[in-house]
Amino acid sequence: MESAEIRRRWLSFFEERGHTVVPSASLIADDPTLLLVPAGMVPFKPYFLGEVKPPFSRASSVQKCVRTPDIEEVGKTTRHGTFFQMCGNFSFGDYFKEGAIKLAWELLTTSVEHGGYGLEPEKLWITVYQEDDEAEQIWRDVVGVPAERIQRLGKKDNYWSMGVPGPCGPCSEINYDRGPEFGVEGGPAVNDERYVEIWNLVFMQYERGEGSGKEDFPILGELPSKNIDTGLGLERLAMILQGVQNMYETDTLQVVIDKATELTGVGYGKAHESDVSLRVVADHMRTSVMLIGDGVTPGNEGRGYVLRRIMRRAIRNMRLLGATGPVVGELVDTVINTMGEQYPELITDRKRVETVALAEEARFLKTLNAGSNVLDGAVTETKAAGSTVLPGDKAFLLHDTWGFPIDLTLEIAAEQGLSVDEAGFRRLMQEQRDKAKADAKAKKTGHADVAAYREIADGNGATEFTGYTNTEGETTVVGLLVNGVPSPAASEGDEVEVVLDRTPFYAEGGGQLADQGRIKLHSGAVIEVRDVQQPVPGVSVHKGSVQVGEVTVGSTAYAAIDIRRRRAIARAHSATHLTHQALRDALGPTAAQAGSENSPGRFRFDFGSPNAVPGTVLTDVEQKINEVLARELEVHAEVMPIDEAKRQGAIAEFGEKYGEKVRVVTIGDFSKELCGGTHVGNTAQLGLVKLLGESSIGSGVRRVEALVGVDAYNFLAREHTVVAQLQELVKGRAEELPEKISAMLGKLKDAEKEIEKFRAEKVLQAAAGLVEGAKDIRGVALVTGQVPDGTSADDLRKLVLDVRGRIPGDRPAVVALFTTANGRPLTVIATNEAARERGLKAGELVRTAAKTLGGGGGGKPDVAQGGGQNPEAIGEAIEAVERLVVETA
Repeated sequence: MESAEIRRRWLSFFEERGHTVVPSASLIADDPTLLLVPAGMVPFKPYFLGEVKPPFSRASSVQKCVRTPDIEEVGKTTRHGTFFQMCGNFSFGDYFKEGAIKLAWELLTTSVEHGGYGLEPEKLWITVYQEDDEAEQIWRDVVGVPAERIQRLGKKDNYWSMGVPGPCGPCSEINYDRGPEFGVEGGPAVNDERYVEIWNLVFMQYERGEGSGKEDFPILGELPSKNIDTGLGLERLAMILQGVQNMYETDTLQVVIDKATELTGVGYGKAHESDVSLRVVADHMRTSVMLIGDGVTPGNEGRGYVLRRIMRRAIRNMRLLGATGPVVGELVDTVINTMGEQYPELITDRKRVETVALAEEARFLKTLNAGSNVLDGAVTETKAAGSTVLPGDKAFLLHDTWGFPIDLTLEIAAEQGLSVDEAGFRRLMQEQRDKAKADAKAKKTGHADVAAYREIADGNGATEFTGYTNTEGETTVVGLLVNGVPSPAASEGDEVEVVLDRTPFYAEGGGQLADQGRIKLHSGAVIEVRDVQQPVPGVSVHKGSVQVGEVTVGSTAYAAIDIRRRRAIARAHSATHLTHQALRDALGPTAAQAGSENSPGRFRFDFGSPNAVPGTVLTDVEQKINEVLARELEVHAEVMPIDEAKRQGAIAEFGEKYGEKVRVVTIGDFSKELCGGTHVGNTAQLGLVKLLGESSIGSGVRRVEALVGVDAYNFLAREHTVVAQLQELVKGRAEELPEKISAMLGKLKDAEKEIEKFRAEKVLQAAAGLVEGAKDIRGVALVTGQVPDGTSADDLRKLVLDVRGRIPGDRPAVVALFTTANGRPLTVIATNEAARERGLKAGELVRTAAKTLGGGGGGKPDVAQGGGQNPEAIGEAIEAVERLVVETA
């Protein structure tokens, strides 16, 4: 049975039994504590924690997941992988243990002809928590599993919690016996390689307290509403149903291995080392495609780094297998073909996915050359210092600046007889990740405990947003935090976070900055609002300070936003939509949105593109946008089912989480996007859009920055003033400026060349006089001296070599000249072959001189260069060189 059919049967089975089918959420986690979705229940986490009331009592999904903690083990074993699909069924206060157990058994053991998976009942073994008599009784007496195939395990294996205080409960696992060829009998308690777990049923019935680890926490009591969370690994079931040894031989991975074999000529199953590389390629390329498909782009931090790391591991392993040229294109194509049946959006987005992947491959192939040079230097420094450990900060620099995978650094270092300070590297990496997570979380919560917001939501429900139609209105204070702590009241000067029952204030989201304004209580108190966030779904938290009076929970108030700011942001947001569409028209669908920020009078828009956008294209895009403004197109918003929005061609932003109903913003016949932000009513209200330029912000991602309305006009007015001043200076019309300025610059460049030529000739004229002033030290001709300040390093080098060439070759000669350039001393020293035979080497002489100058230097035995910080020490440096010549000669 193919993986796509396993997925289809799962969803069909549960839908027929009253479950709402929930599409897989994006791999981009909507949670500041997670980079990527690592488990099937993550999208349902707000329901289990009580943050949001679930819109259904039963649900089922097949969720895309990525886990990378054990990435180094991928390929080395056949059990580790980074991408997997988790089939889940969920109950929120509906059925419990008996219902979940009966559904699982029915689907697994029903024949293939009747819609099940057709597993033999006698090959299924059950584990339950050691104290869960109820679950064992259901398996034994209701389902009919023999007691000898039911085993009890401890908290470590059969008890679930999120690792923090909250819901928890026992779980029961269904295991499949693969037969004696996989090990001794005795059930999953004895051999989990033979008895492989395929389905885990979690019974959320208790609340846990503080504690560490999987076992050390107290059970506080039963939950008021009991829930079910189950997970079946699609790849594990595919392994069983397809009769293969491991997940790498299942249909969606074997084809990638076959393609890698075709590209390298290395067969699978021939040798352990090559098998490891082939498995890494198959797993990592599939994960890469799925991540890019969900809008992740390669980068040096966060989820972008996860993608970059796994892509580069895949490329490197292809090179270890013998590939010499680009290979990613064909591998990506293979993954899309095999996964496209389950995720059709991969086929639709094929061009964009391929573009991002190919750009990263090209960048990494260049990185291998540049990074290798940097690593070679670090290895040399480490050995010169007498150490056998490459510092962690060097490994981190290689990763952070050059994108060098740590495992590649480890391998190359080992070849040079060095180890790597991995602990130091990991510490720096963790500091970087922690900072990114902390910044994201602090932005949302202001460092307050999320539980405080959740409690307000439980008591008062979601905040009603009235800002689409109103900019002010009556409201009530339903929650208050002072310095991050819940409080019944706040006084003048306090920093507060206020929750209202209804608000015209837009909370930051979807790239749009939050509204600012004032909340005036009927008691006379005034709160100045600087920011609005939604730390938990549906709850708008107004952050600001009490300007006058006392604020108390329950007070009625009047909330009013800064209208001028809102209108300026709305103009920017509508301009962003126009820019998005114009770029897609110019560059194709690969110019998909990758982020944005809409602020008063200006915006930035990030989009996918492997290369810089030519200036002519950007000019055409800007013209098209302003032509749309002149057409005075109406802008309107409509809420509709997401399937209808997709049917109408509405563009969705990558990484955004959408519900069954979505808001679609349409701008005439030009643009249609899913968007929850605020906009103008007509494109004429934008006035003018001026694109300032575009730049790269990461691998395959470009950024356009622009001004809107009055800000755009002011910019052009300043530009006009500058142009007028230039016209006056060059005595020409505006259209003549490029030619006239170019001619002036050309003349200036020619003049600089003449000056440089004159200066060089003047410097070389001094050569004869220097040779005549040579000292004889034990038969060695020593020429030292200081040439005029401002002499360039190149001119000084030419002079030194010219002087050396004027001294007969059979006479040992050392030439050491000094100058001061830009306030710093500089020296070049050269020796001839006869001097080097006497042990006089330019590099050693330069190091002696440079040390005296307060700096460093080096070079070859025949010529070397150095510098320092103290130009007043040039005389001492000349003496130091002379002493060394005396000692050596």
